[in-house]
Amino acid sequence: MFNKMPSSISKITLLGLFGTISSLVVFAANAYASGGAGAILKTPEGGVVTSSPLALACVIIFIVSYLAVLTEEFSHLRKSKPVLLGAGLIWVCIAILANRNGISHDEMHDAVYTGLEEYSSLMLFLLAAMTYIAALEDRNVFGTLRGKLVQAGLSLRQLFWVTGILAFCLSPVADNLTTALVMGAVVMAVGKSTPKFVALACINIVCAANAGGAFSPFGDITTLMVWQAGHVEFIEFFALFFPSLVCFLVPAIVMSFFIPKGKPEALVKSETMKRGAKTCIFLGVCTIAMAISFENFLGLPPFMGMMTGMSLLMLTSYVLQNTGAKDDKFDVIEHVKSVEWDTLLFFFGVIFSVGGLAYLGYMDLASHTMYDGWGADKTNIALGVISALVDNIPVMFAVLTMNPELSHFHWLLITLTTGVGGSLLSIGSAAGVALMGTARGHYTFFAHLKWAPVIAVGYGAAIATHYLING
Repeated sequence: MFNKMPSSISKITLLGLFGTISSLVVFAANAYASGGAGAILKTPEGGVVTSSPLALACVIIFIVSYLAVLTEEFSHLRKSKPVLLGAGLIWVCIAILANRNGISHDEMHDAVYTGLEEYSSLMLFLLAAMTYIAALEDRNVFGTLRGKLVQAGLSLRQLFWVTGILAFCLSPVADNLTTALVMGAVVMAVGKSTPKFVALACINIVCAANAGGAFSPFGDITTLMVWQAGHVEFIEFFALFFPSLVCFLVPAIVMSFFIPKGKPEALVKSETMKRGAKTCIFLGVCTIAMAISFENFLGLPPFMGMMTGMSLLMLTSYVLQNTGAKDDKFDVIEHVKSVEWDTLLFFFGVIFSVGGLAYLGYMDLASHTMYDGWGADKTNIALGVISALVDNIPVMFAVLTMNPELSHFHWLLITLTTGVGGSLLSIGSAAGVALMGTARGHYTFFAHLKWAPVIAVGYGAAIATHYLING
């Protein structure tokens, strides 16, 4: 995405790496000292293996692979590659260690397939969702929305609020990355001559997209993970609506007073949706309804509803392709090819890496240290802040792997904090990283960091609102 990594991003990346390494080294040292009493893989005598060199090597492999992920912006090494390699090496070490301790091949298969079941259900769900997003882009749905906003002739302050509100409303059904890119394109099209406006509008979009995704299972991968794990029912996520809204509004209201006055020139840019766009939108809504209904009424996992809906989209594309103009090709299979496979494979690497550490007993130890030692409140709030430096996917999967005994209130709390915590830094979420590329030179790490205290107030206000309403 970037030709050269900006020095500001480099500094904070190094800071994040230092924090990650430090915490994991301390974690590994504690595991070595204590013996990790909660290990799953044990010696024939019933002892633990967390202190063995091969087990500690797995921790080091995880650290190194994640270092490579965090340096993606300047190394141009896609994030899926190091975590896939890391996951493979971790399980090779585990297999050797298991063989030394008399673990049968059948037991090893069971351990691996546990992670495969988790990954496959999430991957199929995301595959269908991403295909729908790609189809809507092909039918120019997002382009039409962008064009109408560009032509609206809004003032800079009005545009600030419109793009923020739309980002908050779109992200619960579309991922925060797509939402941020669409709204960011609007901001750049009408306000690129006013750098201060672009910076503030982009910060607002990032905060709004992350906040909007926190109260819907479809808004973020972490909320989807919690939903599919069965800790929170679909309708119960909407208890986070007001905390998420507060998280968006608090910094937005403060920043709106600093928006430059004026009204950019209205741009003439005609955009129209292609044939079949409205049908695709309707099918998308039906697919979401099927995913919910399959889970609530039929006892089927949500991905079955998503894949059934995807089949309807494929049949629709067949009809459109064979009844329309020859130059208007609409083949869903082509959109499946263009799905963000790097993200899906990254997700595979994360699940199997963290799953491997869990099989060795490290997640059990972490759960005892954090949730039993610090308490659920402090731990969940701290993990939200950590997700600003470390991607929220491994943070959430680590929590799910620990499987601490949390109340419904605290499962909602960790969903909220990991969902909106990434807004604290521009590199804390996919939305922020994407906009740094789209609005390069206008929206930067330090431009976002300047408003981090205000965003932190919004983060705290969201948590307080959750305690007030749902506590």
